[in-house]
Amino acid sequence: MVLVGEPHAIFIPELARARLGSGRLRGLRLLHTHLHDAGLDKEDLTDMLFLRLDSVAALTVNDMASPERLHVAHLLPRPQLPDAAEAPGQGVLPWEILPPRPWDHPGLDFQAMTQALEDEFARLDQPVAGSEAGVSDRAVMVCVGSRPRLELESSLDELEALAATAGLKVTGRVVQRVAQVNPRTILGKGKLSELEVMALSTGAAVLLFDGELTPAQMRNLADLTERKILDRTQLILDIFAQRATSRSGKLQVEMAQLKYTLPRLVGKNPAMSRLMGGIGGRGPGETKLEVDRRRIRERITRIKRELTELRKQRAQVRDRRAKAGLPIVSL
Repeated sequence: MVLVGEPHAIFIPELARARLGSGRLRGLRLLHTHLHDAGLDKEDLTDMLFLRLDSVAALTVNDMASPERLHVAHLLPRPQLPDAAEAPGQGVLPWEILPPRPWDHPGLDFQAMTQALEDEFARLDQPVAGSEAGVSDRAVMVCVGSRPRLELESSLDELEALAATAGLKVTGRVVQRVAQVNPRTILGKGKLSELEVMALSTGAAVLLFDGELTPAQMRNLADLTERKILDRTQLILDIFAQRATSRSGKLQVEMAQLKYTLPRLVGKNPAMSRLMGGIGGRGPGETKLEVDRRRIRERITRIKRELTELRKQRAQVRDRRAKAGLPIVSL
């Protein structure tokens, strides 16, 4: 893939997610040119973090526009504290910046480096014998609001108890007290970067938000991170789904989950593979997202019919019980 950017920025389009998974990088390296002698900047490193790239490299040029040095960085399976002399005041960093090297003889085997990193990511993602949760069951909690910090912390304590009930292991929490919540992504990009670093360092695959996210916020967050986004409502519905035992209860919970999910469906595949329709495959057909939405609506309709039949059956059972004069005991 070749991209043409502006002097100070490159727009990276939505990338395929087919290769992403636990312990895996994206299978893509970003190599770009800096039209000055500075190395990798924060934007480069943030893109690598959010897109989970194998590595990012910047080729610097001199005043004569001739290439000079190659600057390379890659993600770390275990984020570490930087050298105090090189990055004073920095927190835990999820990447390593390699020393600059000659552009024509970098002396790096990128394929071997990526394979070694993936092996280490996979090893750390595997639950250790006797550990409480695998990577897919770990979550970082997030609470943002204008209430006093004590109230926000108390709300997160309650959310952590709900998470434990649902089978999630909380590995970290982020609390931010703001005058006004960001309407697009709840958190600003800087705080989102910190959140991504925390999730990476603790091996969490889930970001659990206190409160209810709007469909737009869910989509915006899904565009920024590869991790699963959950909110309090989804968590509670999942607990109900785990605890439901009767046929009626299971159907009611499923319908509530489907109704909540429908406006929050996110089409993450950039191809969105339109399914060809019409005679001979003419016409644009439906995108996979549209098909998913249609299937959810059809499932909701079927559940409504089943619940109606169950209500009729219950009414008939009550009538027979009343006619037979059976005693009723209520607990």
